[in-house]
Amino acid sequence: MAETAIPYLTLSPTVEREVALQLASGGKSPYATADAAVVRREDNPHDEGTVMRPAFARDIEKVLNLPAYNRYTDKTQVFSFVQNADISRRALHVQLVSRVSRNIGRLLGLNCDLIEAIALGHDLGHTPFGHAGERFLSACFHRRTGGYFNHNVQSVRVLDQLYRRNISLQTLDGVLCHNGEFAQQKLNLGSITSFEKLDATVEGCVHDQSTIKTLCPSTLEGCVVRVSDMIAYLGKDRQDAVAMGVLDGLGAFESSYIGTDNGRIINNMTADIVNNSFGRDYIAMSEAAFEDIKRAKRQNYEEIYLKEGMVDEAENIVEEMFEEMYERLLTDLLTGNETSPLITHHVARLCELSRTITAEEYLAGEPNQIVVDYLSSMTDNYFMALYEFFFPRANKAVLPRDYCWDLRN
Repeated sequence: MAETAIPYLTLSPTVEREVALQLASGGKSPYATADAAVVRREDNPHDEGTVMRPAFARDIEKVLNLPAYNRYTDKTQVFSFVQNADISRRALHVQLVSRVSRNIGRLLGLNCDLIEAIALGHDLGHTPFGHAGERFLSACFHRRTGGYFNHNVQSVRVLDQLYRRNISLQTLDGVLCHNGEFAQQKLNLGSITSFEKLDATVEGCVHDQSTIKTLCPSTLEGCVVRVSDMIAYLGKDRQDAVAMGVLDGLGAFESSYIGTDNGRIINNMTADIVNNSFGRDYIAMSEAAFEDIKRAKRQNYEEIYLKEGMVDEAENIVEEMFEEMYERLLTDLLTGNETSPLITHHVARLCELSRTITAEEYLAGEPNQIVVDYLSSMTDNYFMALYEFFFPRANKAVLPRDYCWDLRN
């Protein structure tokens, strides 16, 4: 169907009236997560919610002030080796997820503080070079341990174990279960209701890759972030692909319901989800939206991600770099090289900024996990700079596409 023939959807009259009444009265959904329901590992009086700083608003501030949050700015969203502020980086992606999910949450009467905390923290464990980097790092880890690296699991580790900010169980659950790569028409609530269950699930994800596909957030707020993650990247990645010259417009995409451009996708998915979820104890979309969003994801892979979206023609080089860097850092750790950047940059910085972890305690952990912590924390530029430091004669530099790239080609 032609794009101009696909309308901007609106809320159904009945749902719109109910939403308007709820907003006017200041009411909430009976299925919203109450601030009083917050669960933390430590019963710290300083973390108790107040009128000025409610429970989950504290989580937002903890995430925003985490040292790892700064590194979103220089991490790939889809296109690596691009020096162009007009192309999305992961920092913008998490903001877009936060905006889309908070609007859906507002209309549904959910806890928007919890939504924002999950959205802003959901990709903290992501590697440099996006999902390609995630695959490369997982392969390095798997060859040596039999385990798997997943960015959602690492995000929980960053929040809960490395910096130990006493983040709530509800926020950690939403972060762990956010993976929008797995579309579902209806999201029923999961069962992570204790830290014991959270820890067991995290461990299960490391040792069994199929566990990831079974995850579902245990709050409606987490479910909203999960579906918003997908909404936020589908159209925006298309915009970026056009700006990069990978696509000549949006003509390669088809749609019968949600649209093909970013604005329609966000609007129409928001309206559809609210129409199908308001007043219910689950988050759902219509059959039409579900079929169309599955098609949109498939077309994004065919037209963008599998062609030029990950690390472009440099993919094999970057994969080799991950293996070389991993092996060098692991060797440094196992041989006790105190001058290694793994010690002087990563361990020293982590211990200084976490405020609770000590070098002795951290270094007593699994060596491969320590290497993974370091590599996944890096920005794209940090990774390339450290590679150049370790292997100055390797001649594996990859030229980025800067603002004048088209003028030289």
